[in-house]
Amino acid sequence: MRIWIDMTAPAHPLVFRPIIPRLRAAGHEVLVTARDYADTLGLLRMHGIEAEAFGRHGGASRTRKLWQLISRSRAMRRYAKGREIDLAWAHGSNDLALAAARLRIPAVDMFDYEFATLQHNIGCRPARRVMTPDRIPPERLVRYGVGPAKLAQYPGLKEEYYLSDFEPDPAVLELLGLDPAGVIVVLRPPPDVSLYHRRSNPLYRQVLHHVGPREEVQAVVLPRTPQQRAEIEQLDLPSLVLPDGPVDAQSLIALADLVVSAGGTMNREAVALGTPVYTTYAARLGGVDEALMREGRLRPLTNPQAVELVKKPQRQGERSRRDPQVLIDLALAVA
Repeated sequence: MRIWIDMTAPAHPLVFRPIIPRLRAAGHEVLVTARDYADTLGLLRMHGIEAEAFGRHGGASRTRKLWQLISRSRAMRRYAKGREIDLAWAHGSNDLALAAARLRIPAVDMFDYEFATLQHNIGCRPARRVMTPDRIPPERLVRYGVGPAKLAQYPGLKEEYYLSDFEPDPAVLELLGLDPAGVIVVLRPPPDVSLYHRRSNPLYRQVLHHVGPREEVQAVVLPRTPQQRAEIEQLDLPSLVLPDGPVDAQSLIALADLVVSAGGTMNREAVALGTPVYTTYAARLGGVDEALMREGRLRPLTNPQAVELVKKPQRQGERSRRDPQVLIDLALAVA
């Protein structure tokens, strides 16, 4: 089969990193497109995934988002027309959903947060299959046109699949000038440009100012956008470490003592890799985060003073490693 995969956010190269070589090893041809947003293109290069780039993120403006959606989906249609593609697959790319629908290509829409209402109303309805973690209650997806015939749910977290073969590389600590004897914290800002995360969230900045002055702490901040990077560069906080570009974030998370993140993927990577993690997410919690909180694997943070800045204990037990072939089999079943 000829399979088209589109990547529009930094998490997507990670999700599809173990999937693409398996598809090719099975004899499938894989075409990859991508959007220039945050570190998406840099991560594709880092992982050796060749992609053709189309369009940019529309920023926080609804008007610009709409224009980028229209213009990029048109460019995607032109790219795919006549290529005889058998299946289109993405993790939340509305551009791919619209382009595939116009070209009558069967599409798989994959996501793990159910309250991105506009995104799912666009992406789910034309999709042949919708793939989500089994911790999302199926009844929450009905309003997007997702019934039992369309829905395929997989056990666990998507991070447990794409990190199944992962082992951390200590070189990331040397690259960032970090002392493993000190307390290493990873900080991730909120997704300010996302429509589902419009609520003002001062907690992230409060955490920066709580952690940043402490000499015993090394706090690596991983901004999402150039604007967030510029804001951090203006802060006079000696303990903050700002990488120059994309880094091996998964190794950093695995070797860190603590993660404080307003986003979903990095939180779940910390859970999968056994690193304590606080969430400062201010929008409505999805089913995955609700389950992780019930299990005590994800801690909500409302007061920066509550952050425990200590070395983490030695990880006990085995990581949960899941076979990415499970995801491949679910996706290919619709083609």
